Amino acid sequence: MGRALKKVSGLSVRQRCMVDFINRFWSDHGYPPSIRDIVAGCRLSSTSVADYNLKILEKKGLIRRHREVSRGIELPLALFGKNRLSLPVIGTIAAGAPIPVPDNESWDMAVGAETIEVPPSLLHGQQDVYALRVKGNSMMDALINDGDIVLMRYVNAVENGEMAAVWLKAEKEATLKKFYLEKGHVRLQPANSSMKPIFVSPSNVEIQGRVIGVIRRVG
Repeated sequence: MGRALKKVSGLSVRQRCMVDFINRFWSDHGYPPSIRDIVAGCRLSSTSVADYNLKILEKKGLIRRHREVSRGIELPLALFGKNRLSLPVIGTIAAGAPIPVPDNESWDMAVGAETIEVPPSLLHGQQDVYALRVKGNSMMDALINDGDIVLMRYVNAVENGEMAAVWLKAEKEATLKKFYLEKGHVRLQPANSSMKPIFVSPSNVEIQGRVIGVIRRVG
């Protein structure tokens, strides 16, 4: 990020701090900071000071803002330089009731024709990463909403409480939930207080990946 910023003239120390903070926040959380996050992270005196400088950064093309959306600050990928990774977007997964997909082979990473470019920092050095589009709002309390893209590390086992892409063998359906192996069953727990968990037999479950990040849809 620093190398890219050197090509932009007229930035104050405060504005460079803000762009660096937005970049780090994106890398750590997978979604953009709020204005209050920026105020705290850059030790600004008020939200109006943050808004004033964000307008300058927007005019210089260093950020894009979607004011009608909460946390609607977007960093153009060009700011990350040439060091970007291309990940396959291999399908859609339900964050709600499970949705049918053709068969288990449709989750093969090799078939993903669509790709998305991400900065390597979002992967935290992990390998075998792919992306899925999210359908539904059952994981909204985990800041994963309808239309977002989740970054998944391909694994076949997860710890209790981790978010996973779960294949239900008998139903030939997939769902995105928090995984809990309990006595005699697996509980697939939504992160939405209005939705009930799904209980299934351990023999009916196949883990297809663990969530390592989320790219939020804006607009």
